[in-house]
Amino acid sequence: MNVNNILRNIIRSRTANIICQRWKSSDKELTTYDPFLAKPQKTKETYLEVIKMFEERDTRRRGHVEFIYAALGRMKEFGVQKDLEVYKALVDVLPKGKMVPTNVFQAEFMHYPKQQQCAVDLLEQMEDNKVMPDSEMEQMLLNIFGRRGIPLRKYWRMMYWMPKFKNLSPWYLPDKLPVDTMELAILALQRITSVDSDTKIDVWKTEEIEASLDKTWIVNGQSRVQQVLLAEQPPDEPLVIKGPFNVYLQDQVVTYFLLIGKTRPEYKDDTDLDDVSNIERPPRIPGVIGKVTLPQVKNTIHEQDDGTIVAVCATGTSSRDSLLSWIRLLEKYNNPHLANIPVIFTLIAPPSDVSLFDAQQEKDANKNTSSTN
Repeated sequence: MNVNNILRNIIRSRTANIICQRWKSSDKELTTYDPFLAKPQKTKETYLEVIKMFEERDTRRRGHVEFIYAALGRMKEFGVQKDLEVYKALVDVLPKGKMVPTNVFQAEFMHYPKQQQCAVDLLEQMEDNKVMPDSEMEQMLLNIFGRRGIPLRKYWRMMYWMPKFKNLSPWYLPDKLPVDTMELAILALQRITSVDSDTKIDVWKTEEIEASLDKTWIVNGQSRVQQVLLAEQPPDEPLVIKGPFNVYLQDQVVTYFLLIGKTRPEYKDDTDLDDVSNIERPPRIPGVIGKVTLPQVKNTIHEQDDGTIVAVCATGTSSRDSLLSWIRLLEKYNNPHLANIPVIFTLIAPPSDVSLFDAQQEKDANKNTSSTN
């Protein structure tokens, strides 16, 4: 372990919840005071108000490192972990001028190491929350630590890499994700099914099925190619519902399920393409005119090694009853062949299984009634 790692562990070992200390007037005991905890409203305005109170309390800014660490730990509580203005307000807490190295020895041996490590940790938290600094942040770090300071080097590395990765993903997501779980599920299925541009996202309600016990929503994703693949499934080969699987949208997790069938045998064409001695005129265009099956030229993107993905969904409860309603709604909307194909559920111990819970309650009630009689 090098000197920088040892120094970082020593700095981070301090308690981040202690912001400032005062003596009780009665028994002279040392106590802690947390101004963030005293604020009943957890908003950005109150967060900045606490920072302003700390700056006005002492002109020499004593305890500023501990205050910044404690403020970084309270960001999620106040909902300001992705606000650039708040990070700049915390950087402004550091004193200006005196921490700028004046010779090469101070620059190389980390002049004011606690303050420099604190600023680096602040920039790392910005990077983790995908908050890109601006030119004003660079000028603030330059005034505090100088051009040879480690925080300014960290800022330069961030400004080199973060713009490269900001728009690298082809699946666009808004900076602020919706709170509604159904809207999150729609965004997740749009990303999952983007391999087929013909995929249609539908939102169904389980109330459409009279026998459904779990009243919730279902977001379904299926293309016309998948409908044809589902129609070609042999009746003696069961379909399998696999899941739950997780997809991450920034810091949110959405659970989804797959309906998988049998893969068609791979078509092997051994004809010589250069042989023009016997050219047949095609009577029709397969899959488009006069024929409902897909051409056996090559496998589609939905046909994987472990099976053919014929549909994907996300439900509000991820229960077996909601998945059963999904199968019935698939049969109702453009998939009548599902009535003749058995379906196997591989869901293991779902967290909210309404049908099994009600069945267990009914079984216990019958047992109590029989014992009473």
